[in-house]
Amino acid sequence: MKNKKLKTGVTAMLTMSLLAAPSVSPVGADSSGPEVNENQQVKIESLTSNEELTSFLQKVDKKSDSISVEVIGQSIKGRDLNLVRAGTNPANPTILMVTQQHGNEALVTESAIQVIKKLSTDSKQVKDWLNNVNVLFVPRLNPDGAAGDVNWDTSHLQFGGMQTRNNAAGINLNRTHNSLSQPETRALHENVLRKYDFDYAIDFHHQIANRVTEDGELVSGALLYPTSTITDEVLEKSRKLGAIIYNEMESKGYGTFARYAEGDSLTSNARNHFATHYDIPTILFENRGMTDSPNTTSILGQKSSGYLIKQGTDAMLSSIEAIAVGSIETADESVWDTMPDQYTAEEE
Repeated sequence: MKNKKLKTGVTAMLTMSLLAAPSVSPVGADSSGPEVNENQQVKIESLTSNEELTSFLQKVDKKSDSISVEVIGQSIKGRDLNLVRAGTNPANPTILMVTQQHGNEALVTESAIQVIKKLSTDSKQVKDWLNNVNVLFVPRLNPDGAAGDVNWDTSHLQFGGMQTRNNAAGINLNRTHNSLSQPETRALHENVLRKYDFDYAIDFHHQIANRVTEDGELVSGALLYPTSTITDEVLEKSRKLGAIIYNEMESKGYGTFARYAEGDSLTSNARNHFATHYDIPTILFENRGMTDSPNTTSILGQKSSGYLIKQGTDAMLSSIEAIAVGSIETADESVWDTMPDQYTAEEE
């Protein structure tokens, strides 16, 4: 597959107080975090709200020459869906990062905010990166779910649906990439995926908090490449991108990373759809824990929030750097052969 270029013209684990400083060093940090029980309260005040996200993006767009922000559509409830672009050279490779298709998977959006902040600076490192790579973010595809502002009964959720996996219509956006039945995914495809050419993509999510390896170690995060029908080149590049992220997690001393277990061939999810229908090498990144869920085993306490934000931030930054400097071309994809599998721990 010929390298494609950018076309011209172009909140889990947050409980109680949330959002420990994302600059905390991950080395030696405890990714297990406190588990949540039925008697605990979860608060999300320290998460970036939709209004705060909009304000932040407007300020970055105004102050930074390297960042531009545009509205690509609206959610069911009329909230803006934003696209953030850093770097505009159509000759450079381009990576897309999508966060919060599920409204209760919040920390990956906080990671994206930290990366956008960094890319808005005029540091030499950032200038070097953006001279060689374009980075596009869709930071929060499901703003209605993130606000818990939905049209369906959420009383079965542990905390009443203060943030929800599904959108306002009760639909899982990450199963609508074929049908484009929802305005959120339709906007993503019509105004991003069909407008720009991407060389790589990462779909950022959170998974339940009680995933473990065969040895019983709690999993801090999980990765998976496309498992649908794709070309050999797209598969190879996807695996190399995953290897870059996995090696970064290992080198920084994060907790155990594992292979995400659900390797179906359905193309209704972003990981498979992007690769099958757009020939985009894609990686699924799963952080640990959620903010609200039917089950307490999916939710993680505040202790790990800063750690996990930093984990997502470093995954994004390492991918940007590897593409910018070209090291992704020689990444050793054999790490997938030794990456541990993960399992759902049995409830005690």
